[in-house]
Amino acid sequence: MGPGRLRSKSRGVVMSILKGYRVLDCSIAMAGPFAALRMGDMGADVIKVEPTTGEWQRHTSAGAAYGNIINTSFLSLNRNKRSLAVNLKEEEGKALLYKLVETADVFIQNYRPGVAQRLGVDYETLKQIKPDLIYVSMSGYGETGPYSKRPGQDLLLQSLSGAMFSTGAEGTPPQPSGQYLVDAITAYTAFEGALAALLHRERTGEGQLVQVNMLDAIIANQMQELTVFTQGHKPQRRSEEAHGHCYIRAPYGVFKTADSYITLVTPHLPTLGKILDVPEFITMEDEVDGHTLPQRDFIFRITREKMLTRTTQEWRDAFDAEGLWSSEVNGYEQVVKDPQVIHNETFVEYDHPSEGKVKTPGFAIKFSKTPCSIQRPTPFIGQHTDEIMSELGFSAQKIAELKEIGVVTRTNGEKADD
Repeated sequence: MGPGRLRSKSRGVVMSILKGYRVLDCSIAMAGPFAALRMGDMGADVIKVEPTTGEWQRHTSAGAAYGNIINTSFLSLNRNKRSLAVNLKEEEGKALLYKLVETADVFIQNYRPGVAQRLGVDYETLKQIKPDLIYVSMSGYGETGPYSKRPGQDLLLQSLSGAMFSTGAEGTPPQPSGQYLVDAITAYTAFEGALAALLHRERTGEGQLVQVNMLDAIIANQMQELTVFTQGHKPQRRSEEAHGHCYIRAPYGVFKTADSYITLVTPHLPTLGKILDVPEFITMEDEVDGHTLPQRDFIFRITREKMLTRTTQEWRDAFDAEGLWSSEVNGYEQVVKDPQVIHNETFVEYDHPSEGKVKTPGFAIKFSKTPCSIQRPTPFIGQHTDEIMSELGFSAQKIAELKEIGVVTRTNGEKADD
């Protein structure tokens, strides 16, 4: 496995873009596994290296959606992976990982700062084994510094990053995102970093350490807002009303209609005044009155009252006719049935041996020549332990011995193999 592998093609065979690369996923929870999943979707051989009892996420799930054997949180983040269950606190387990590192291209971990070094899987150790290894280290706040020991949890990072004060009403609590926003952004940042480092290695043959932390990732994602503050010197001030963003002019937000909800985005105020029959709006200037805090609240309140008089579809038709931006507000029940979502084939389905038909979000990137695909369902704990160890040259007898003393394990659903 050396530089230049992407240049080779099999005649008449569609190749996944990362086919031939091996990724060792030693991460837990969401951000690390999500980054590794993206590489697996693009064809990389992703080996999930997890404890013999299984990764932490196997034992907890959002919404208490536990599934049959594999809960839905773990299921959602670990497709296109093989599982090697090994005890890295045992010397023989560590030796097994080192042997695997010799064959790897990317190593991903999100241990607490200092843990990788204690386990002997830090970058300085592994680069001695594989000098051209791309080592992706993910943390909550950075490897060092005053916050390095803090727990790196999504809501805590939303709180610390300033993001919560961009939405909601003045005098009400800051507004967290309804998604694990920081985890997802950090995952994509790590994925981007791994790909860029692989490109560098293709050009130079050099491996390197790639460090990503959640705090920097979510702050970088606020590039526009924070530059408005630092360079434009505009304070982060929320309105009295639940305006959708502290730096966007009114009206901007979600409004209740006669039958549901509608989102309205910075319409031309004179045109909006004509549609809503509000004479005051007709004389307003978008970029002056729409940004002024007192006027912003006034605009929001009047719009909110008017929205109650018609249905969402009636307002949508009226706004569309005048070229104003609006949208119905979907819940998940509507999202999965949405005609554009169906057209885009946004969701994918595959069969899982214990969970049955799995429907899950698919691939956000579409390649014309190297498409993403699902090659493997989410694995059971250590499902591929024997397979991976055999590839590394271990005999069946040695594999059995290591199972016997608890260095590795293999399961196939609920049954553990002896």
